[in-house]
Amino acid sequence: MDLILNPIILSVLVLCVLCLVKVNVLLALIFAAITAGISGHLEIGQTMTLLADGFSANATTALSYILLGTFAVAIADTGLMQMLVAWLSKHLGSRRMVFCLVLAFIACLSQNVVPVHIAFIPLLIPPLLTLMNKMQLDRRAAACALSFGLEAPYITLPIGFGLIFQGIVADSMTRSGMTTTVSDVASVNWILGLSMFIGLLVMIFGFYRKPRKYKDSEAALEVKTEVVAKLEQKHWAALIAIVLAVAVQLIWQSLPLAALFGLIVMILGRAFSFSELDQHIAHGISMMGFIAFVMLIAGGYAAILKETGAVGQLIESVVPYLHTNKVMAATIIVLIGLIVTMGIGTSFGTVPILAVIYVPLCEAVGFSLPATILLMSAAGALGDAGSPASDTTLGPTSGLNADGQHDHIWDTCVPTFIAYNIPLMLAGIIGAQFL
Repeated sequence: MDLILNPIILSVLVLCVLCLVKVNVLLALIFAAITAGISGHLEIGQTMTLLADGFSANATTALSYILLGTFAVAIADTGLMQMLVAWLSKHLGSRRMVFCLVLAFIACLSQNVVPVHIAFIPLLIPPLLTLMNKMQLDRRAAACALSFGLEAPYITLPIGFGLIFQGIVADSMTRSGMTTTVSDVASVNWILGLSMFIGLLVMIFGFYRKPRKYKDSEAALEVKTEVVAKLEQKHWAALIAIVLAVAVQLIWQSLPLAALFGLIVMILGRAFSFSELDQHIAHGISMMGFIAFVMLIAGGYAAILKETGAVGQLIESVVPYLHTNKVMAATIIVLIGLIVTMGIGTSFGTVPILAVIYVPLCEAVGFSLPATILLMSAAGALGDAGSPASDTTLGPTSGLNADGQHDHIWDTCVPTFIAYNIPLMLAGIIGAQFL
C-alpha cells in the first residue's frame, strides 16, 4: 500500500491520465505537483511555494530556450532555413522513410554540432508540412525521428549536450562513491544509443510505414517563402555565428551564452539589423515560451518530490526485492527511473536525484562500474522520450502541430514511449547482466 500511495506514483498517474484525456500539459503538470505535495503530507500553501521556488532548477534551461529560439528565428530570417527546406523538397519529394532518417540526422546535429536544441523545429518543420502531406507521411514517424535525434546523441556521444549529460552521470556517480569519468560513460552508453536506433527503424519502417492523409493548411507557413539561389553576406554571417556559438558552448558549457554570442555576431555581421532585434526576441518568446514555462514547472515539481522524500521512500519500498537476483534488481532500477523521469521530464535532472541511492544499491547487488553506468544512464533517459513534460516530446509537437493536426499525447508521447522506452529498458536490463 505504501508503494501505491507514494507521491511519485500518484502524481505521475495524475499527470498521465490528465494528459491522455487532453488536459493542457502545463495545467496537468501543476495538478500533478499539487498531488505530490498533498500525498507527501505538505500543506497546499507550502506546496505552491515549493513549486515556485523550484523554478530556479530549470531557470537556465528556460533562458536557453528563449535565447536559442531568438537565435533560430534570426537564422531563419536570413533565408538559410528556406534553402534547406527547398533542398529537402527537391531531393526527398516522395521518399518518406529516407525523409524521416534525414529529419533524425538534422535533429542529431542540433544536439552535438549546432547547439540550438529544439529551437530549430518550429522553424524547419512547419514549412515542410505541405511536403509531408504530399508524401502522405504519418507524422508519428516524423515525431519518432525528431525525438531520436533529440535524445540518442546526448546519451551516446560526449559532444555538445552529450558532454553535459555524460558529465552529470560521471559527476553524480563519483560524488556517490563510485569514481567515474566521461570516457567510462561513453564506453558503454553506445548500447543504449543502438537500442534506440533499432526502435527508430522499427517505427518508421514498420508501425508507421503506411500512408496517412492530412489536410493542407496555410496556418503553418509563417516564415519567409522566398528562396535565394546562392549564399549572400547575411548567410555567411549566420554560418559564422553558428560556428562561433558552438565554440562558446564547448568552451564555457553555457547555452544561453552561446545563443547570446551568436546573436551579437549576426548583428555585427549584418545578418539582420539592430532594429529587428525586438521582433526576433518577441518571435523567439512566442515560439519557445510555452516549453520554457513547462520546464520551469517541472523544476518546481522536482523540488516538491525532493521535499517529500518520495524518491527515497519509493526505493526503500523495493529494496527487499533488489537482492533477489540481478535481473530483478536491474528491472526495478530502470522502472523507478522511468516513473521519476516521466514526471520531471528531464533525464539531466533525474540522474543527480537517483545517483545518491542507486550507486550504493548497485554496489550491494554486485553490479560492475560499466553495468552501473548503463543502468544509471538508462534510468535517467527513460521517460524523456515519452514524458508529456519533456522537451524531447514538446519540441516535435510544436512543429508538427503547426496546422492543428498532430496531437501531443497520442501522436508524439505514446509513439515515442513505445519506440524508445521499451528498447532502453531491455538494453539496460540485459546489458547490465554481461558488463
